[in-house]
Amino acid sequence: MIKVAVVILNWNGRAFLERFLPSVVKNSKDAGVEVWVADNGSTDDSIFFLKENYKTIKIVEFDKNYGFTGGYNRALKEIKAEYYVLLNSDIEVTENWLNPIIYFMDGHKDVAAAMPKLLSYDDKNSFEYAGAAGGFIDKLGYPFCRGRILSELEKDEGQYEEATEIFWATGACLFIRSDLFHKTGGLDDDFFAHMEEIDLCWRLKNQGHKIMYIPQSRVYHVGGGTLPNDNPKKLFLNYRNNLYLLYKNLPKEHFLYVLFFRMVLDGISAIMYLLQGKGSFFMSVIKAHFAFYSTLGTFKKKRNEIAASRTVTSHNEMFKKSIVFSFFIQKTRKFSTLNSKGWK
Repeated sequence: MIKVAVVILNWNGRAFLERFLPSVVKNSKDAGVEVWVADNGSTDDSIFFLKENYKTIKIVEFDKNYGFTGGYNRALKEIKAEYYVLLNSDIEVTENWLNPIIYFMDGHKDVAAAMPKLLSYDDKNSFEYAGAAGGFIDKLGYPFCRGRILSELEKDEGQYEEATEIFWATGACLFIRSDLFHKTGGLDDDFFAHMEEIDLCWRLKNQGHKIMYIPQSRVYHVGGGTLPNDNPKKLFLNYRNNLYLLYKNLPKEHFLYVLFFRMVLDGISAIMYLLQGKGSFFMSVIKAHFAFYSTLGTFKKKRNEIAASRTVTSHNEMFKKSIVFSFFIQKTRKFSTLNSKGWK
């Protein structure tokens, strides 16, 4: 078994591979490290490009696009390593990006997963939306980050330079112990893409494991490479998967309260999209809810399985107030200025 497998999931991403794979190969040459590309049924010339130019990279090929979740689940069943690094194809890595996190996890066996500092490829002095300096979640299930609250991004001015326990680590660059990935059930295939890493991290935390942010490692992320942020399909996945996330993982004492308020807030969001003339966004929210309702039987079973294995019900990394209220009403724009009472 090798020490580290860096696994890049690709779907028609020849341009990203050509642009960013050189940095991965150059900076992942340590002994015990392998670079893999799992191809989700690409119809471009990604595979030809890899075989012609990167003969040392290992390739797993699938017959169709199984999404982020299905692609990784299938690929990681075939890869034997102590640690997996799930790496987006649109990321530029830096020198010594692997060692700080692997070294930290080797010395802290209670850490199941971790992430580096995630900066913007287009503005290298700013945090990037998909994970910034570590992910958190509020009491109603809205994700946010140190360095990114909702749509507001911070500049990296050295304010998040300490290794810190977080609620979730970004799927754009996720370090995870292979045994716990498989033991916990991997990524949930029903999510297909978006928020699946939050679900996985929440399940790990429910079992008493820690998720960490290690800033001594940094990478640069383009973001929105597969689906742009204004895509109705992406909006559908985000709304549907957020409901999946809450239904599966919320402890019973908060379950009905949180789901009720999310239904109300999602309804308000849908009406706002309609008033703004964004009919496709309105329909995305409606479709997301119907998709959620149609799978309640499946997710009830998953919820029961998680409840049976849960050892922790309360997490200090969950913001006990509403991040939406803090952002829009209290005008909070930086993680450091969030109400301290919200963490108690």
